[in-house]
Amino acid sequence: MGQKIKRLHMNENTTDALKELLYKMADDLLIIGHRNSEWTGLGPILEEDIAFSSMAQDKIGQAQALYTLLHEFGEQEPDIVAFMRNASQFHNAQLLELPNGDYDFSLIRHFLYDHADQLRFEMLAHSSYEPLAKVARKVKGELKYHVFHANTWVVKLGAANDESHFKMQTVLNEAWNFALGMFEEGPFEDLLREEGIFEGEKILQEKWLKNITPILLKAGLCLPDEYTWKPINGGRKCEHSPYLTPLVEEMSEVFRYDPTAQW
Repeated sequence: MGQKIKRLHMNENTTDALKELLYKMADDLLIIGHRNSEWTGLGPILEEDIAFSSMAQDKIGQAQALYTLLHEFGEQEPDIVAFMRNASQFHNAQLLELPNGDYDFSLIRHFLYDHADQLRFEMLAHSSYEPLAKVARKVKGELKYHVFHANTWVVKLGAANDESHFKMQTVLNEAWNFALGMFEEGPFEDLLREEGIFEGEKILQEKWLKNITPILLKAGLCLPDEYTWKPINGGRKCEHSPYLTPLVEEMSEVFRYDPTAQW
C-alpha cells in the first residue's frame, strides 16, 4: 500500500483530487440511500419494500466507508461529515435528491444510478490509490444485486402493457438530463487520470451508455433523442434543487439533536 501511495506523488493537489472524488461518491450514496429508505413500509409489494430498504442500508454503509477514507485525509469523522453539513456543502448529483415520486420514477432512477455506480466502482477497483481500490473491490460485489434488481423490474414494467410502458418511458425522459449530470466533470479530471486514480467521467459515461442501452431495448424503452440531451449539472459544485435542504434536515434531525449521544 505504501508503494502505491508513493507512486501517486501524494501532494496537496493529489489530496484535493482524491477528496473531491470521495466527497461526490459518498454524498451520492448517502442521499440516494436516504431516498431509498423512504420506501420502507410503502413499497408497492412486500418484496419491493424489503428490497429498497436493503439497498438503502447497503448504500449508507458504502457512504460511511468513503467518509472514513476522507477522515484519513484530515476531514471530520464520518457522522459529523454526513449529518452536520448544510445542503449547500453536499456534492451529490441532483438526480439523487429529487423526491421519490411514484414507484416508476424511483425505479428508473435506481436503474440509471446503480449502473453508473457499479461501473465506477469496477473502474476504481484498479485504482492506484489502494485504500479506495480495496473499498471498491468490496462494494462492486454488493452492487451486482442492486443492478440485477433494477434490470429485472425495468424489463418487467417496460414490457408489461401499454400503460406501464408509457409510464416508464415518460419517467425515463424526465430523469434523463438529471442522470447525465452524474457525469459532471470536476476540476481534477486530468490529474486523476494521470495518477491512475480514476479514468474519468467521460469514459464512465461511455461505458454506462453501452451497458444500459441493451437493457432498455429489451424493456421496449428508448433513450431520449440525443438533441434533447442537456445535462443538469451543478450538484458536484454544491448547487442543488430546493428538495435537498428539507431532505438533509430530516436526515440529520436525530443526530443534530445531540451529536454526543450514544444511541
